[in-house]
Amino acid sequence: MTINLTRRTVLGGALAAGGALAMPSILRAQDKSLKIGVYGGYFQKSFNENIFPEFTKSTGIAVESVAEPTGEAWLVQLEQAAKAGQAPADVSMMSQTSTLKGQSTELWVPIDEKKIKNFGDLLPQFVNKYPDGRVAGIGAVAWYITLVTNTDVYKEAPTSWQALWDPANADKLGLLALVSNSFLLEVTAKTFFGGTNALDTEEGQIKAFEKLAEVKPNVRLWYRDEAQFEQALKSGEIPMGQYYHDVTGLAAADGQPVRSTFPQEGGIQDSGNWVISRASEKAEEALVFIDYMSQPSIQGLMSRKVGTAPTLKKEKLDLTAEEFGAVSSEIPPIIPRYDLYTTKSDWLNQKWTEMIAG
Repeated sequence: MTINLTRRTVLGGALAAGGALAMPSILRAQDKSLKIGVYGGYFQKSFNENIFPEFTKSTGIAVESVAEPTGEAWLVQLEQAAKAGQAPADVSMMSQTSTLKGQSTELWVPIDEKKIKNFGDLLPQFVNKYPDGRVAGIGAVAWYITLVTNTDVYKEAPTSWQALWDPANADKLGLLALVSNSFLLEVTAKTFFGGTNALDTEEGQIKAFEKLAEVKPNVRLWYRDEAQFEQALKSGEIPMGQYYHDVTGLAAADGQPVRSTFPQEGGIQDSGNWVISRASEKAEEALVFIDYMSQPSIQGLMSRKVGTAPTLKKEKLDLTAEEFGAVSSEIPPIIPRYDLYTTKSDWLNQKWTEMIAG
């Protein structure tokens, strides 16, 4: 399961992954080329094997695959390089929060939506826009965090995130340890306050913190190490919590007594974007790549080979019901409030420490 750990925590910026230095792959074509930044380790390997060769075959554009460093380090590198008129990568896979931060310095070339044939079929959460409506990024990869349980301990699957607050689950939960990767404020707002727009004001955020604090007696582990919680979930030591839908599904397929449930309020959908550096001289080729990655057939290939949730409307995909269910859900998702993690990061972290995980 560590492959899934690598690809996800790197995108969220929580852990380092293999290949933090730029390591070009050996794809070459005659005329056109593109440097594409993806997260090192599992992600880069999957793209090098399953995606980039097919893209080159289809378009004649050679790919130099660049392993991005973790967290916001790549954003800083791209910012500094752009000031010098250089592009370490033409196109990069970038977390939602880093995409928003890059907008503040106009780091991203606006994407011409007319050049993206399937633009109208993208789910709205996978179109990242500048405040004036220009498109800054288009969804690259997505995944879900769901409510997970050990089936030996819980014979019936829970139906709502409210299970986290149930006194019957005292000392039984494993929850992610950070405000910015657990998205539990959003879960609280959707479950008890009508939706994540309840977090628009500081008063609403405090109410959500106060409600979330009621969960604390039920929490056995606030985890940073995903493998630690996964093992405790499998053994039944910590039989309920939040975890990644696809990884849990893989464990269940291996015969482990675990299940992933999309609660009635929706699973948490986290994601990252394709963005084009303003220093790139390959904007035309970059648009060809983003257009290619937004095709239904390629989104299906990504779901099957890389385990990511599709960015397009379900009816446009060639995934079977089983393949779609392995990576996604038709229940409308809880979308994280990335805007808050760019504008109120210090305050949210302080309150989280004071009221929740301190």
